[in-house]
Amino acid sequence: MTLPDERYRAVIYAEKFLQELLDPKKTPRVPREIRQRAYSILRHYPGKHYMDVAATKVPSVFQTKDEIDPVSMLIYDYEEKKK
Repeated sequence: MTLPDERYRAVIYAEKFLQELLDPKKTPRVPREIRQRAYSILRHYPGKHYMDVAATKVPSVFQTKDEIDPVSMLIYDYEEKKK
């Protein structure tokens, strides 16, 4: 089960990953084609501002960790411990 705050963080972390792919100092020996693909993806990637707007408008899909209700967090923790 993926919580809305996990989806939110996944999008933010994916953006950071793509940005690191563009930096040869952080990711040496990455082929030019991969860097070009990362660049083209980032051109229209939703930044933090747009993710915050999405979290405000559709909290059931994207939600910041600070906004998640305690009951949902308890249920999630319970489900994770059962695994």
